[in-house]
Amino acid sequence: MVGQMKAGDKGKIINISHVGHLVQRRLLDLGITEGSEVCVKCVMPFGGPIMIESCGQCIGIRRKEANSIEVERL
Repeated sequence: MVGQMKAGDKGKIINISHVGHLVQRRLLDLGITEGSEVCVKCVMPFGGPIMIESCGQCIGIRRKEANSIEVERL
């Protein structure tokens, strides 16, 4: 799960079907699909959002959604 990764960790997205429909649609619009490589840039404290980089762009996602994205660590 992306939400369990630490800053600097890299992984490959395996499954995004457990994420809410609207968030899944936004991720797909940004080019973040199954098979994409992601790198965790920053983890905000106190359960805040997680900053990830994929396809040359950084995005912030809620920890709840990040915990629903399955990844394989690289």
